[in-house]
Amino acid sequence: MSEQLDSTSQTTANDLSYSENVPVTGQGRMDAAWGSKDGDESTTAQVTSNNASVGYVFEQIYKPWNGPLNPRWMRNWAILRHHVLGIFRKGHRPWSLPTKLFIVIVFIASLGDVGLTLLSALIGSPELHTMWGVNRDNLYGHVLGFFPRNMLYYPILAALLVGGVISEDRYHGTSALYFSRPISRFDYVMMKYISVAMIQAFVVLLTLMIYYFVEIIVMGRGWAWIIDTFPLFLAAFVGGIILIVTYTSIGLGLSSVSKGKFFPGIGLVAIVLGTKTLAVLVSNLFERDVMYLLSPYDCLAHVGQALVGTQTTYDQYSWTWSLASLVLMNAFFLYILSSRVASMEVTRE
Repeated sequence: MSEQLDSTSQTTANDLSYSENVPVTGQGRMDAAWGSKDGDESTTAQVTSNNASVGYVFEQIYKPWNGPLNPRWMRNWAILRHHVLGIFRKGHRPWSLPTKLFIVIVFIASLGDVGLTLLSALIGSPELHTMWGVNRDNLYGHVLGFFPRNMLYYPILAALLVGGVISEDRYHGTSALYFSRPISRFDYVMMKYISVAMIQAFVVLLTLMIYYFVEIIVMGRGWAWIIDTFPLFLAAFVGGIILIVTYTSIGLGLSSVSKGKFFPGIGLVAIVLGTKTLAVLVSNLFERDVMYLLSPYDCLAHVGQALVGTQTTYDQYSWTWSLASLVLMNAFFLYILSSRVASMEVTRE
């Protein structure tokens, strides 16, 4: 019996041996042995045939990069370019087609008062120009008017933009691509924030500038008119910046606590329009105006009215209360955003 075992093991060893002259390629044959019964009564191992499948074993060694790195501004520019240029061409962030179409529609719709100003200049109608030309009320309404801009245009635009900016990174593990590079979490948040705000500014602030300068060109305004109205234009411009910052802070704060596009977008629209509706109901039913301080739209409208100097619709309290409420809103959602990004891992969550 011992001689039979020695001969069998020697034969098996000869079959499985490899020549010393064969180069190492990471390829080897894996043989499986099994017994015929539970007790393995057979004294010899039954091995698979020579036609068994071949496995590959490779050793992966991480070698750190010791060469020069791109400067910080270039890494941040790569993030900004990835998000912003994705709106205009391929090869960058794949924004959905409905988002691109809505941006174009909102941009064209925001130029409606520009078209009416051109029409009033062509037909020489002072009544039409009084309604749609550049003045204190129209500059305020171009940015902070409730219908249709802050009811249909700007909140929905911000909701489409912030939907998956950070939540998709958490879901798909894209954060590993960011944080495996020398990119700090502050730069990550800053570039995401600027990207969303820049796309909104393309719609809100660029159309405001076109509206103002078209008035100067088609109506032949002189320096005296420009000196009188330029402070109003700057006040409306600042109001637009506050609007963009507020909507971006709320949207990215909601996106950082989600793993999908639906919740951040719906949450932003619900906060803006829902608090506005609730404040109106409470004011009409209970004659209490404190709910206006919880509404981002009403706080923005109150501050914008104070900046431009138009007639205010919030006589019950000072505009400084609305400004303080906006500061607290932005601080709250920025805190949520920073704390969630700080806990974001470099693997898929």
